[in-house]
Amino acid sequence: MIHLRLIVPAEIASAVFQRLAGTAGVAHVVRLPTAEVSPPGEVILCDVAREAANGVVEWLQRQGVHRVGAITIEALDTVVSDAAQRAADVAPGDGGDFLIWEELEARARSDASLTVSYLVFIAVAAVISGIGILLDAPILIVGAMVVGPEYGPLSALCVAVCRWRRPPAVQAAVTLTVGLVAAAVAALVATSIFRVTDLAPDTYDITDRQLTAFIAHPDGMAAVVAVLAGIVGMLALTEARSGALIGVLVSVTTIPAAANVGVATAYGEWPEVGGAALQLVVNVAGLVVAGIATLTVQARATTRVKKSPTA
Repeated sequence: MIHLRLIVPAEIASAVFQRLAGTAGVAHVVRLPTAEVSPPGEVILCDVAREAANGVVEWLQRQGVHRVGAITIEALDTVVSDAAQRAADVAPGDGGDFLIWEELEARARSDASLTVSYLVFIAVAAVISGIGILLDAPILIVGAMVVGPEYGPLSALCVAVCRWRRPPAVQAAVTLTVGLVAAAVAALVATSIFRVTDLAPDTYDITDRQLTAFIAHPDGMAAVVAVLAGIVGMLALTEARSGALIGVLVSVTTIPAAANVGVATAYGEWPEVGGAALQLVVNVAGLVVAGIATLTVQARATTRVKKSPTA
């Protein structure tokens, strides 16, 4: 379930309270008319079954609650209450399959921000991946995949496109692009330093990298994996399944491909640069297309069975 804390204008507080109290999937409705709040209004609290939450929040927005008051959404891990159980029982579908668009968009806005920490994470991941390529060490490649933060803006791009939000989509695309360019540059600089200090091999010999050569040689299977990862990644995001999301991060070679562009550039191996760049494009395209498609299907499927307060 989720918990809603509302600041509602006094003139519509009674109507909002009555509608929430009579809505399937809503429990524990509390009204605090004497509370001192800013902006001015009355405080209304309630718990809502996740499968009914999107309809409730959309109805509140149509009443303008978010414009003159506030709608605060908080996820609840455990609610011990017969009333809550009844609310979940009468709400259609399973809560784990339902989207709360405001929650998803808020998370996407945060993930799409181009921050210093994002650039540091992606640069460090690229350097680790570059070392893994030079040493032909797959374990370092996997570690770099987990460290890399690129799925945040990538998923934010999917959400923004699906919701027809142009500014957030542009921001997410810029953050993703800048991050991947920064990853390639970081790998290039690190590899150049390694060569000068004799930490890296003198030559870039593909025959010495049998375990990691696939990064710069994309094939049809790479596209299939990217599409499957895009589907699972979006489901993991909407259902907050962190374990599945980590699986996505270690299955698609976005960071290793960007790092390989930098490593191969440091050695002047242009065919390898082209192969790694193609691998990166295939992976990003597969993730985005599959993510948008999954989110669209999920949204339509849940919209058909939800019951909104206007029903």
